[in-house]
Amino acid sequence: MLPLLQGEVVGPGWIGRDLFLAGYGAAQAVPGPLFTFSAYLGAAMGFGPGGWAGGLLCLLAVFLPSFLLVIGVLPFWEQLRRMLPVRQALSGVNAAVVGLLLAAFYDPVWTRGILSPADFVLGLTAFALLAFWRLPPWLVVLLAGVGGAALGAVG
Repeated sequence: MLPLLQGEVVGPGWIGRDLFLAGYGAAQAVPGPLFTFSAYLGAAMGFGPGGWAGGLLCLLAVFLPSFLLVIGVLPFWEQLRRMLPVRQALSGVNAAVVGLLLAAFYDPVWTRGILSPADFVLGLTAFALLAFWRLPPWLVVLLAGVGGAALGAVG
């Protein structure tokens, strides 16, 4: 979703690339990052209502299709989940999501965020804090922000 979303909002100039990536990074620290990020974009974009109204509008635009889909499918869910082709399709969707997440990590996060060996070490440290020491994501984002600011001050 990230490359598609970036192309749709950064490309036309509704929000700057740096502001987009800053909001994306901050949204990763909370549950439901896509929904949080949509509200952030609605509030921060220089297009449309902006502010609280833009944030609420974008949040509604992200949640409403899912709610409608759940309401429409819920009565049939037990029947659907017993069907082998449906289970196989969901396994394929899960695999595709992993590929999309890797693509979103590579571009723009890797190509525009890792610009030096120090950036790489900072990113690797943040990953280790999450994966091995199991620190809360909000704390890792905060620490990475402090580390990035320190790198910026030194460099």
